[in-house]
Amino acid sequence: MKALVKVKPGKGFTLMDMPEPVIERPNEVIIKVKYASICGTDVHIYQWDEWSEKRIKPPRIIGHELCGEVVEAGKEVKSVKIGDIVSAETHIVCGDCYQCKIGNMHICDNVKILGVDIDGVFAEYVKIPALNAWKVSSNIPIEVVSLFEPFGNAVHSTLIDEIVGKDVAVFGCGPIGLMSIGVAKVSGAKRVFAVEVSDYRLDFAKMMGADFLINPLEEDPVELILDKTDGHGVDVFLEMSGNPKAIIQGIKATKKGGRVSLLGIPKDKVVFEDFAEDIVFKYLKIYGINGRLMFKTWYQANALLESGKVNLKPLITHKFKLEEYDKAMQLLINKKAIKILFEINP
Repeated sequence: MKALVKVKPGKGFTLMDMPEPVIERPNEVIIKVKYASICGTDVHIYQWDEWSEKRIKPPRIIGHELCGEVVEAGKEVKSVKIGDIVSAETHIVCGDCYQCKIGNMHICDNVKILGVDIDGVFAEYVKIPALNAWKVSSNIPIEVVSLFEPFGNAVHSTLIDEIVGKDVAVFGCGPIGLMSIGVAKVSGAKRVFAVEVSDYRLDFAKMMGADFLINPLEEDPVELILDKTDGHGVDVFLEMSGNPKAIIQGIKATKKGGRVSLLGIPKDKVVFEDFAEDIVFKYLKIYGINGRLMFKTWYQANALLESGKVNLKPLITHKFKLEEYDKAMQLLINKKAIKILFEINP
């Protein structure tokens, strides 16, 4: 089968022939990949940054955002059947550790990530545990199915605590930040402030329902947010950028007693001028967001997409064949795309 592989350390991928996966355990399924969308993690691996050097052990088939059809199932599989259209929960869990047993599978002590620790979905076929195959409602557009996994991050970040009637600031309007704007708006947020250095992305933020568009290269987001909230700040700060300065600004723009959801991964240290004043004395509630709740978030995400209240289709800006991977990656590196789909077996 055709697959996009990180063959060795260094920049780039290689499109090559790889053996098709075979079922080895009775709880596994094989999925024929229809669409696979590109995540920021895939871009990091393509560029071979410091994180990739430490984490990826080539050769590895890359990719984890999936829309596919079940074509083979192990003898113990009952949750899905051949012909079902599925997305994939990308945390492959052990089921036996402390975290798994207390209902925290998403932070399993022995987790393996699809397309990172085990072979992924930038291929014609992929094998995953049946537990990780999420059967999709038939009225959800098939092209949107591969966005389920990042959409789950947005849903979990946004809805982990109260949102109704709240002022919300989203710092970083990449795909998950944009999805979070949509989730917040349909879930009862009062107003949403979108903070992003790319005017291209801010246009999408407006499309997803943001009330205020702020480019921090042109105006101070903290001053503007405080001005629009009578000096109090927002109730909810969703950090999607991973930029240390944005993290500090977002916390300063959050009111006393507010809530912070941290999803972005900083490359550099985050240094507070006054940790006590900015966090402790403000009585902030801070959540570190790791993936999605298995599987509460998936039911929430499914309901939002099935209802049609959140429309992810406009975020799919490009579609390419696997052979065009270099072109796709360059568009994302240059921030000239939002979500790119590989059409593999459409």
